[in-house]
Amino acid sequence: MSRHVRSVIRVEGIVQGVGFRPFVYGLATRLGLDGLVGNDESGVFIEVEGTPARVEEFLTVLRGSPPPLAVIERITAGLMPATGELGFVIARSATGGDRRALVSPDVATCADCLREMDDPEDRRYGYAFTNCTNCGPRFTIVRDVPYDRPNTTMAAFAMCADCAREYHDPADRRFHAQPVCCPVCGPRLRLLDRNGRETTGDPLAYAVEMLLGGRVLAIKGLGGYHLAAVAVCEPAVAALRFRKHREDKPFAIMVPDLAEARRLCHVDKAEERLLTDRARPIVLLRRRPETDVAPSAAPGNRWLGLMLPYTPLHHLLLRGLGLPAVLTSGNVSDEPIAYIDGDAVTRLGGISDAFLTHDRPIHMRTDDSVVRVFRGQDLPVRRSRGYVPHPLPLAWDFPRPVLACGAELKHTFCVAKGRHAFVSHHIGDLENYETLRSFTEGVAHFRRLFQVTPEVVAHDLHPEYLSTKYALAHEGADLVGVQHHHAHIASCLADNGVAGPVIGVAFDGLGYGLDGTLWGGEFLIADLAGFDRVGHLATVPMPGGVAAIKQPWRMAAAYLDVVYGGDIPGDLAVVRRNAARWEAVVALARRRVSAPLTSSMGRLFDAVATIVGDRDTINYEGQAAIELEQRADPQETGTYGCRLAVETSSTAPGTPRGSAGVPDRVRSGVPALPPGSASSEVPGPRRDSARFSVPESAPFAGAGSALFTVPGAELVRAVADDLRAGTDAAVVAARFHNSVAHVIADGCALLRDAGGLSTVAMSGGVFQNHLLLERATALLEDRGFHVLLHRRVPPNDGGISLGQAAVAGALDRRR
Repeated sequence: MSRHVRSVIRVEGIVQGVGFRPFVYGLATRLGLDGLVGNDESGVFIEVEGTPARVEEFLTVLRGSPPPLAVIERITAGLMPATGELGFVIARSATGGDRRALVSPDVATCADCLREMDDPEDRRYGYAFTNCTNCGPRFTIVRDVPYDRPNTTMAAFAMCADCAREYHDPADRRFHAQPVCCPVCGPRLRLLDRNGRETTGDPLAYAVEMLLGGRVLAIKGLGGYHLAAVAVCEPAVAALRFRKHREDKPFAIMVPDLAEARRLCHVDKAEERLLTDRARPIVLLRRRPETDVAPSAAPGNRWLGLMLPYTPLHHLLLRGLGLPAVLTSGNVSDEPIAYIDGDAVTRLGGISDAFLTHDRPIHMRTDDSVVRVFRGQDLPVRRSRGYVPHPLPLAWDFPRPVLACGAELKHTFCVAKGRHAFVSHHIGDLENYETLRSFTEGVAHFRRLFQVTPEVVAHDLHPEYLSTKYALAHEGADLVGVQHHHAHIASCLADNGVAGPVIGVAFDGLGYGLDGTLWGGEFLIADLAGFDRVGHLATVPMPGGVAAIKQPWRMAAAYLDVVYGGDIPGDLAVVRRNAARWEAVVALARRRVSAPLTSSMGRLFDAVATIVGDRDTINYEGQAAIELEQRADPQETGTYGCRLAVETSSTAPGTPRGSAGVPDRVRSGVPALPPGSASSEVPGPRRDSARFSVPESAPFAGAGSALFTVPGAELVRAVADDLRAGTDAAVVAARFHNSVAHVIADGCALLRDAGGLSTVAMSGGVFQNHLLLERATALLEDRGFHVLLHRRVPPNDGGISLGQAAVAGALDRRR
């Protein structure tokens, strides 16, 4: 008989709550090995004893064929003397060490659980909370680690004898499945009227009846409440839209299966993969013409956001309906999603006709994720349920723990340590008390789960962002201010595991600039630690500050005044529609009163959108630009000429005279500037403008000038002239998109000639525009550039916190 050895093994990654211990138990017993397996705060610890050949076979299978939900990041193994102890056991969870255990995201219902739900002979037949080690709630119910039942919101549900038997049987699929339950011992459904009073009868059957009758229901899901209506019933969807105060923004639609998804939309293989992924995100799909979806579901949009059921309740509900259902976040516009039962009744009682709810508490509210496919790869729009809190492994270490506080819109935060960045779920727009509370509660939860005590706190430079103020209140931590557009590019770099330097193209709505203007159409030479602003859209006034965001015709007025001065053609529809206010707004722009200068590409899109179309006032962020993209003829390939204005008379700051290189680097890590006497006015999150000034002593370089500017007014003139000549608006919209794509390619070519860089990173909310992204990427690749795009976090401000953390880590490594 071969000499026995005992191997001590540690497994790190997402290995708790995913069936890892029963998998190890089954593998060890099948191989005739003795020993133990257990959870602790770092992951899973294992000891196996047997012949060297069997121990080696155990390790091979462990590395190569782990459970389907496990994500192994590291396995370490060593030897100790054999003990001779017989049998293999599940050890009690250990506590007290450094927490490195990772928590699984919530996982869509697996095929085995669905079969049980459909089997009339099974004790979980038709049960709305069926789950096992391979599926079900995770992040939304966990309060602490290790991930054991007492540390979840299932702690209050005592297991019945049958569930306890499954839970303690290593051969059972529910062995140590922490949310295990059944109709005898687990959560139950309830139907409440709009005042919170429970009704009698079958809650699910009554809910289906109400929905089919054209009612609006609030439904408690994994991470909060949804508001639901039958998607093919226009009166119901219109009522939901009216009550929710969501005038135009598209609703998500849940369909029962892939066949229904294909009936409503075009679905390719990559999109099918996303729809059926265990994360079950909302997937943006190309809409088929003349579907029976209610016009109010996604008015005027070529795309629909579809998702498949991801909980047993959703499956049962959709089967009962036999129709697709609108399923949108349970909130009033601009508020975070409701997730606490009593609060939901208070906040949603004026929207929903009834509540389909249950008694399993939600610990952490989490919105649905939104993803689209670009060139066969995932392009996140909102990273939340199903993905969070899965860590983003990075290519570099964080020397000290970091908290990155994010920006304002589409807010996320990030905690980071080691080589892990934990980007939070979608918080929302951080501009009211409820969202701020959601942010602070989320930070506390992540710090507890991953045992992070930040020694570095990163933040945006805007002094009036609530996230900045939260960061500045931290005592005992080093503060790192990160310029908004540098954070965008750093986010794309971190997303791709690239340190730089690269040519960064950061196009968005706006961000705090280092020269007292609002940036947003930026070309940077950047790595993780710093950047140069080497090109940008030429600045124009933004009449009325925040008012110009909500009323994009004001940006059209500013641009047209630059183009035509006092001789603006009166036959332009945007001028006629706004004639009563036109001169007053132009006067604001000319006098620079409440009219900060901006280089924002998002604001240029707004101006063109309102000139080409009729969207003078928006009801949600980016609406005018989104409608411009929807209007564009995708077959049109024409462009407008737009020559870059190259700075030839002087070198950029920090560049040696006569040098063709790029200027000295802008130093990141500067503190946020305090509000002070105004050199310019900048929109603040809660008022029309917040005043600040950039002190002469600020430690920047390269902020004031650049190698080139993009004359956006030339594009506006071309658009206006084309429309006045009678060109169809769809053609004009497409030519504008094509021209911006050429501006990107021309700018990057100029910078490659100057400095030799051939990798381009594109980030910022403007690159959610599918048409622009496709045209720009194709042009860049045709010219020999390597293009970096987002794959794990969104290009919008939802990815800013990752960029801030990556910058803070890079600066820390250089200390």
